[in-house]
Amino acid sequence: MSKSPSLRLDRLLANLGYGSRREIGLLAKAGLIVLDGAQLRDANQRIAVTQDLPARMQVDGEPIDPPPGLALMMHKPLGVTCSHKEAGSLVYSLLPERWRRRDPALSTIGRLDKETSGLLLLTDDGALLHRVISPKSNVAKRYRVALDRPLKGDEGMVLGSGSMLLDGEDKPLLPVELEVEDETHVVVTLHEGRYHQVRRMFAALGNHVTALHRDRIGGLTLPADLEAGEYRILTEADVAAVFVEASAA
Repeated sequence: MSKSPSLRLDRLLANLGYGSRREIGLLAKAGLIVLDGAQLRDANQRIAVTQDLPARMQVDGEPIDPPPGLALMMHKPLGVTCSHKEAGSLVYSLLPERWRRRDPALSTIGRLDKETSGLLLLTDDGALLHRVISPKSNVAKRYRVALDRPLKGDEGMVLGSGSMLLDGEDKPLLPVELEVEDETHVVVTLHEGRYHQVRRMFAALGNHVTALHRDRIGGLTLPADLEAGEYRILTEADVAAVFVEASAA
């Protein structure tokens, strides 16, 4: 069993966004940092960084934030963005302000554009991020799509053929699974993540996406009780579910 890494108390809490090292030192001297029921008054003291720290350590009477290795699911609402390249508030504005000062920083795992809602994952774990987005992991994403015009009837065959080319590209799309709900509502499952892929696919088919919502990544489904704008810390089981094929989930 590997030994847990340790950090000086002031660095640990500064990395979690609680303030500068000087400010952490003042919190310690005031007796406001408690570990396992004992006050930690020496900010230079080294602390083992374990995932159970939120259950054992308090700052000013509140459990400390999760240490690095944090992964979240968010129900991204419409109108917020994952990138400064789009106008509007960033998804990070939906998180506690202190979390925006964490080091390592939280990043989205992939993106949803401003006009797309649904399941979004965030993490400060670079290895997890790259594992999810790696083509080798084959993590599928499922979207619910509303269309401007009725289906023509051949969309499932074209999308599933593995030969469809998007405008400006020379590599065909991987086969896309399509489930028809009615003539203007479908569910699609992608096995890759090209730029604005769903919108561009249906544009190439002579249609227009009017609403787009992602409800599943791998075998992890957006919970029905997670309202738009809310987030939840992922459990180990949740993370494992990301890498489970939806058909086996």
